[in-house]
Amino acid sequence: MKKFLIILTTMFIFTSASADHHHSTAAAEVRNATDAFNLAYETNDVDGYFDMYAENAMLYFYGDRWEVSTYYDYWKNSMVGAGGGVEKNKASDIQIKVAPGGNTAVVGSFIENRSRSPEGDINEEKGYETEVWQKIDGEWKIISLHYSVIADE
Repeated sequence: MKKFLIILTTMFIFTSASADHHHSTAAAEVRNATDAFNLAYETNDVDGYFDMYAENAMLYFYGDRWEVSTYYDYWKNSMVGAGGGVEKNKASDIQIKVAPGGNTAVVGSFIENRSRSPEGDINEEKGYETEVWQKIDGEWKIISLHYSVIADE
């Protein structure tokens, strides 16, 4: 019986260590993906930014749901294509939680954003963003994004 308990304990320790390593690897991959996502947004790399989204991702910001295709057309044609764009997009207090299984993760962060309309109007705001990432065909993709503006104090 003692031998059985030692073997069982050893298996639990090995399994736990393996799961921790898998989750820390997934968290590092997601951190790299979210950094690349924010950089593509800040530098107005429309195609690079939208490549991070799953085709059917759920998006919600400024009080509306958006289809990825509609959001892409808006950014490509009515913002960046028309002379507007993002000037600053700084994420802070980034927290990443990897779900059991290691193929899904939630990223939460505060965002400081400054954007310019095609007419030259500047908008500065702070917000909170929640991204849900999933590993699809070996690549991390956003399957859901929710952005809320934080009211000025």
